[in-house]
Amino acid sequence: MRQTPAQRSLQRKLAIVASAAAPAGGELQGSAYELMLAQLAEHRRSLKDIQSVERKIEAKRAFLPDYDAWVDGALTGGNGAQDQVLTTVLVWHIDAGNYRRAIQIAQYAVAHQLAPPDQYDRNLGTILIDEFAAAALSGKMENTDARELLPQVLFGTERLDAPDQARAKLHKAFGYALLGKTSPADVEYDKVTTPDARAALEQLQRALVLFDQVGVKKDIERLERRLRSELPAEPPAP
Repeated sequence: MRQTPAQRSLQRKLAIVASAAAPAGGELQGSAYELMLAQLAEHRRSLKDIQSVERKIEAKRAFLPDYDAWVDGALTGGNGAQDQVLTTVLVWHIDAGNYRRAIQIAQYAVAHQLAPPDQYDRNLGTILIDEFAAAALSGKMENTDARELLPQVLFGTERLDAPDQARAKLHKAFGYALLGKTSPADVEYDKVTTPDARAALEQLQRALVLFDQVGVKKDIERLERRLRSELPAEPPAP
């Protein structure tokens, strides 16, 4: 059942109060937070009963509006206390394709060094890097969004610990986004603008340094040929 405007307003206010009262690094307390955790547990149980990944994502999309007011309040009043609701919803928004909302929550989570949900065995930085790279490389994320959002993930996680292989894929994903590349044979390199070609080459070279099996060597060769073709011809010998 969807919340009324009055219920959303109350939930947001309760989140502000609970988040402001909890010290940074501590765990949120109070009946309002306990109610949100209970709702989250109920939704997790529902997801466990669904075997289809596609249907799980549909279910998450249906559940997410129930948390919007809480998230807004936590982002407004929070001091950085651990909030399992907030971090779980962050991952669900990525799964559901709500990438801008996920970035909004991620900025707060990274700034306050929040721990990921208990059921994840990766740290927050690795989750963000893995999931955004996978969304872009699989084509789930629109190219215009990838060009805008992937740099935010790159810069936002640059000080966080994550496997080199994961970060290599994020650089690859951003390089491909600059090229408009979504499959092995869909780029006309001659039509890529020079600034995009140079920026993409830089990203792909960085990916290769981090993980030499990332699968960008041929793209690098093609980009290098594309950029060499623009160099002025040497004057004839006198």
